Amino acid sequence: MSEVKKVSDDELNAIKDLGSKYSQISTAFGQLRVQKLILNQQLEQVEKAEENLDKDYVSTQEREQSLVKSLNEKYGTGTLNPQTGEFVVTESQEKPEENQK
Repeated sequence: MSEVKKVSDDELNAIKDLGSKYSQISTAFGQLRVQKLILNQQLEQVEKAEENLDKDYVSTQEREQSLVKSLNEKYGTGTLNPQTGEFVVTESQEKPEENQK
């Protein structure tokens, strides 16, 4: 028959502490994984918001280009003061009929 020996209380406590430490580490790994999932979800939301803003920016640029083209066709080339609504035509771009008067 095998001889049975009992470990000391200090050794038994050290073994229990190691088991407890491994359990804490496993729990911490699980918590980190959940935090990582949440952060990835937030990153996806930020990326979608950025995509939407990119599209909105391009759409706004297209609207601006269309408006500038429309104003140039109507008033000629010049500058607009958005506060007063005054459009100053560039002299070299005045309509030919105005130059001939």
